[in-house]
Amino acid sequence: MSTVSRRERPDVSPLGRMDKLFDEWFRSLPMRRPFGLAWDMPGEDLIRVDEYRDGDTQVIKAELPGIDPAKDVQITAADGMLRIKAERRIEQDREDKGYTRHEIRYGSMTRSLPLPEDVAEGDISATYRDGILEIKVPVPPAKAAPEPVTIPVSTS
Repeated sequence: MSTVSRRERPDVSPLGRMDKLFDEWFRSLPMRRPFGLAWDMPGEDLIRVDEYRDGDTQVIKAELPGIDPAKDVQITAADGMLRIKAERRIEQDREDKGYTRHEIRYGSMTRSLPLPEDVAEGDISATYRDGILEIKVPVPPAKAAPEPVTIPVSTS
């Protein structure tokens, strides 16, 4: 008989962070279960992002339409990871409208992205406009490789 143990805070260890990144990557793939059921867990969705380098700034654009960024978005940077958490709330009068089709997803959405090395987490900025959250991460210049030191060899 096997024993199942519960892991506490898997995102704290390096392997736990890699596991979380792999899970998010896998959920972002366009695969579907048979009969059109998505692989995603109910009530949770992966935030879709575009990420690119613009000079000395890493730019992350996240698609988050229909949210109030002041209340529904939390961005944190710690341990070399940028975490975006958002929640799309259900409309209060949704029950009374007599929907023919209801496909808009509500609930929690998350995304964790690795930060470049030596980033000053306090310098990260974010703006929200027209349903797009834009996060700018200033990337410090790459450290120059130290010059090799020639070590003289003495004869005894």
